[in-house]
Amino acid sequence: MRKKELANGSTTKVLHISLIKWRNNMNRKQYNSDSRYRKVLEQMDLLQIMDITTTRQAKNGTIVWKLPVRCQYGGDIHVASYKSGYVRRIKAGGYCDIWQLNKRETIKETYPKYKTYWSDDGEYIQKKTGECYTREHKTCTLIPIEIDRLEYMIKFVVKNYYISYANKLSSGEFIPKWRHEYELEKQQKKNEETYYLPREVIVTVDGHRYKVQ
Repeated sequence: MRKKELANGSTTKVLHISLIKWRNNMNRKQYNSDSRYRKVLEQMDLLQIMDITTTRQAKNGTIVWKLPVRCQYGGDIHVASYKSGYVRRIKAGGYCDIWQLNKRETIKETYPKYKTYWSDDGEYIQKKTGECYTREHKTCTLIPIEIDRLEYMIKFVVKNYYISYANKLSSGEFIPKWRHEYELEKQQKKNEETYYLPREVIVTVDGHRYKVQ
């Protein structure tokens, strides 16, 4: 029964990989429409990035890439370009949440000041004072043109997932999840073995010292 389950699991994995390769081959044709797109495709081939965009995502103006490198927890890294102007790292295999990759900028917004009070009739009243105040907050810098988003994605993944990960590996900072869990389990077993080891107790009787285990 176990062998059958393993065989089914292996078959599913092979089919999944085949589907990804098929999507990549189909989507590659879309990059031949313009010289800038062809340049992006050349860089993708050099970095071994695969375009795994589904038909539904393509209709929505979304492009999804799968990187050959993995995160520190062993999960796939997928990045996506959206028609809305956002560039995101998206959920892949349940290892990470979705977050924005766009550059951040600080903007200032002006709001009117109000004077609030209760009237004699018990009514709560707000009136503008004629003065204003300014608040700063950060927001994403949107990239409205698709080819600009793709070129930005290339630069981002090279800097943050290729160069950065290589530096972490060389400095010893990058520890895969499996290794961390293995070392943790090994230390836990060592602690348990040490805890249950027989201990010697020294007792003094009539001036004589005795070891009791």
